[in-house]
Amino acid sequence: MPSDLTTITAKVHAGQRLSFDDGVALLKTRDLWTLGELADHFRTAKHGKATYYNVNRHMNYSNLCVLSCKFCEFHRKPGQDGAYEYNMDQVAEQAKKAEDAGATEMHIVGGLHPKNKFSYYTELLQTCRQVAPSVHLKAFTAVELTHLARIHGRDNKGKPGAGTIKGMLEDLIEAGLGSLPGGGAEVFDDRVHNEVFRGKIGGLEWINVHRTAHELGLMSNATMLYGHVETLEDRINHLCLLREAQDEAINNNHAGRFQTIIPLPFFPDGSELEHLPGPTGLDNLRMLAVCRLMLDNFDHVKCFWIMQTLEMAQLGLTFGVDDVDGTVVWYDITKVGGAGTHQEVTPGSLRDLILEAGYDPIERDTLYRKVTRDGAKWSVDALQTV
Repeated sequence: MPSDLTTITAKVHAGQRLSFDDGVALLKTRDLWTLGELADHFRTAKHGKATYYNVNRHMNYSNLCVLSCKFCEFHRKPGQDGAYEYNMDQVAEQAKKAEDAGATEMHIVGGLHPKNKFSYYTELLQTCRQVAPSVHLKAFTAVELTHLARIHGRDNKGKPGAGTIKGMLEDLIEAGLGSLPGGGAEVFDDRVHNEVFRGKIGGLEWINVHRTAHELGLMSNATMLYGHVETLEDRINHLCLLREAQDEAINNNHAGRFQTIIPLPFFPDGSELEHLPGPTGLDNLRMLAVCRLMLDNFDHVKCFWIMQTLEMAQLGLTFGVDDVDGTVVWYDITKVGGAGTHQEVTPGSLRDLILEAGYDPIERDTLYRKVTRDGAKWSVDALQTV
């Protein structure tokens, strides 16, 4: 075994927390197989062979955005070719399709719309809840929520909490918000921020949104977009900041906390950074494994197959991954290999993928409760998480 992993291996097997320097060493090592073995050891100790998937549906309600991040191919300006925004009839149609298909979750995100009032977002949630009452609404990234807090303050002058993250979240929860996705984190570094997504909230602001959500009892996810202009040290610093935020939620006994980390590879095609090569498959496996080893206080590591491919998700199961996400159906933010917006996989295909890799498939809901299913009808044990 290479000497740079000997001490780290001993720490992993002893259940000790890895340091910043350990994380950097893991990203630099050429011994991919030992790295995978360590991540699999951690994953097996936590979950055995259990591997999770869900029946979900994504809804990107608008691609209009006041920002112009260099890495983003999704955003459009008003009047630009391909720009769109959903009205409530279209929102209801998507929610009805999710309900009819037996989805347990709707994943709802979009751009920072230049003109919508705060009432648009509460009405969106209320419409989904009315049409699809059984479906969990996981909605709005921390970037969107910071934007919505500004709108909330403008549209609710004089109301207690108007314009604050807490007051805005409380109104969204009342309208039907169930949890937060992890998008918009990108990489927590000021240099990277200024070069690639100037104008977007920084890492501390992103963490503060999730901290407030956790205090209010909302579960959330976390992401990292890697493979552009960041350094390996930037990646590990990002994970350390997430780990510290999770420690805070746990130590303060918050009802909410981070459930899963979702490392997302950067795809340069079509963006202002298309001259960059983007991460390789080996980079992706390293990041999955290092996320599992560094984030010892996160229960789950997800390989989002839309951005990693189904084949990489399957291989990732031996590199610390225990969740392959869900059926998705429609996704407009990233298109891998020329894919369109209709990107769907069946629950049976996800189960087969997991079984073929030698693992045990378990359908979960958003809060990681085991789902019992009969076609489109399903139920969960509200007291049991997996």
